[in-house]
Amino acid sequence: MMTNTKSYPALRIEQPGLLTTLQDWGRFGHLSQGITRGGPIDERAFLWANKLLGNAASAAQLEITLGGLSVTALSTSYWVVCGAPVKLTKNQQPIATWEVFRVNAGDQVRIDAPERGLRSYLAVAGGFFATPTFGSVATVMRDGLGGLRGNGKPLQSGDELDAGYYELTQPVPYRRPQHDLIPRISSTTELRIPIIPMAQYAQFELQAQQSLVKQSLQVTAKQDRMGVRLQGNQPIAWTRPQIISEPLPLGAIQIPPDGQPIVMLNDCQTLGGYPKIGVVSWSGRMALAQATAGTALRFEITSLEQAQAEIKQAYRFFNLNL
Repeated sequence: MMTNTKSYPALRIEQPGLLTTLQDWGRFGHLSQGITRGGPIDERAFLWANKLLGNAASAAQLEITLGGLSVTALSTSYWVVCGAPVKLTKNQQPIATWEVFRVNAGDQVRIDAPERGLRSYLAVAGGFFATPTFGSVATVMRDGLGGLRGNGKPLQSGDELDAGYYELTQPVPYRRPQHDLIPRISSTTELRIPIIPMAQYAQFELQAQQSLVKQSLQVTAKQDRMGVRLQGNQPIAWTRPQIISEPLPLGAIQIPPDGQPIVMLNDCQTLGGYPKIGVVSWSGRMALAQATAGTALRFEITSLEQAQAEIKQAYRFFNLNL
């Protein structure tokens, strides 16, 4: 962790929960070296948190999976928690998520397990401050890169994090998005996931192409930051010879020999040898980021132009310059 005049003590981890990692926007330009991107799985919640605090869009935050995080504030600052609906408390008193709040040194903040969804994001004014590896502090456990110490390890009890300095007047207490802009997470409604046909799609037989969109699929418990395995009643058959490994884009839908799709997420490997039948759109990935085991979904074909327009609009809204 850097300690210089550009940082201030932010918080100490008391209980890290199941999995809490340090994530900025991610690690770019190193795929040819086999180094994956990392970064927030729920990009929308991450970007909202930074926007509400007036941080740079890519400023580092804590990604908390399934809650259980307890921290102590080490100085006066402004924080916000976005993502899955969780019980959020400060000094054992409930406070609102998706709303900027003030902390003073010694305040105890806890994020319990979400009512629905998987991931929450804790952002602080100025963004968390750590030494980057390959240009990013994003924690990628499979690569052993990023995080507080640069070794890809998740945060542990006793870890202390600094944050970048900020103008005291910059954060706005109680600032929150308009009600209709806060994403809704449902565990009962069947998700509609837009996908773009790509890669080997045209080489799948018609029956396999139809199985992709005409059946309801379920999210399984076999999911992590690398990908999500789905289960359907109609396996999607690949009848041709296996392909040579090729680049694996974020959101790619791989079809392994059992015919059950796997959607690739931020920490996926950079190459894959299973045929790919499509790639999930940005909004589709955001829905999958919060989809718990047993969630039903259905793929819907969208055009490349529509998918590109969607992500461009989102990145413009959040002032994200890549």
